[in-house]
Amino acid sequence: MGGGSNQLLVVTIFCYVLAMMAYAIEYAFGGRSLIARAATRSLVTAGGGAQELEEVPAESPPSTGSRRAAQAALGLTLLGYAAHIGALVTRGIAADRAPWGNMYEFVMTGTLVGLTAWLVVLFRWRTLSHLGLFVTLVAALLLAVAGMTLYVPVGPLVPALHSYWLVIHVGAAATASGIFLVGFVAAAMHLIRSGHDAGKTRFPYTLGERLPQAPTLERVTFRVHAFAFPIWTFGVMAGAIWAEAAWGRYWNWDPKEVWSFIAWVVYAGYLHARSTPSVSRRVTSWIAIIGWLTMLVNLFGVNLVANGLHSYAGV
Repeated sequence: MGGGSNQLLVVTIFCYVLAMMAYAIEYAFGGRSLIARAATRSLVTAGGGAQELEEVPAESPPSTGSRRAAQAALGLTLLGYAAHIGALVTRGIAADRAPWGNMYEFVMTGTLVGLTAWLVVLFRWRTLSHLGLFVTLVAALLLAVAGMTLYVPVGPLVPALHSYWLVIHVGAAATASGIFLVGFVAAAMHLIRSGHDAGKTRFPYTLGERLPQAPTLERVTFRVHAFAFPIWTFGVMAGAIWAEAAWGRYWNWDPKEVWSFIAWVVYAGYLHARSTPSVSRRVTSWIAIIGWLTMLVNLFGVNLVANGLHSYAGV
């Protein structure tokens, strides 16, 4: 089962990379791209009553090739998603426990939740299909890092982790992390699109122009974070309860605890800023991105660099 899990992970990464390439083709040649758009001329009335011609960009329907690329991207994403589930399930069967006892398994679980959240968003807002390029890119990178640098063979947990709180606390943290991943992608794309609309972006002109509308991206960013934040809050609280049972104190100022709290504060700040009319949506998107960076520090920086009470979980 452990070997099968490893092979399924390779299939997962391969499918996500191919899906990313298909999304890129659809992104470049689809109906919203400059390549596929045609400029039509319309008559407009000038101030003096004379008529002059003005270039009006019109969106042409996607070509057969771009439609096929979009279908292939979705199919490959679903195929990779199925292999992803298989890799995690077989890992759990081989270990005879919940498959999130170390960083390798945590990343596998978090990215699976992220892809689940992305598929829900995709089927809810079909116009956001272009975001699949960036979601699969992030997922493939995280899984590749996990497979190449974080992998550990299947084995039993240390005695301190033999607790039902492993399922509750770590499961909630992995779930929230995966959903925050989608929120991070939507926030980053909102900044690019809104910068393009304002004419202040440093990215290639066509990158922002081909993204969904900024208000749509911003609404998705908020809804995803509003859904994930209570799960993260529950995960932090469950961790404190487990800490009291294992170490005799609810809070020990362990690096993992500190950065979990920092992430909680940043995401709470995002939701507060989002509900404040005077705060611009670009600022709130930046806060969401900072929140995701704190999650990465908590996952990679704390586990690989700092030593603390959580160190016995291993890589």
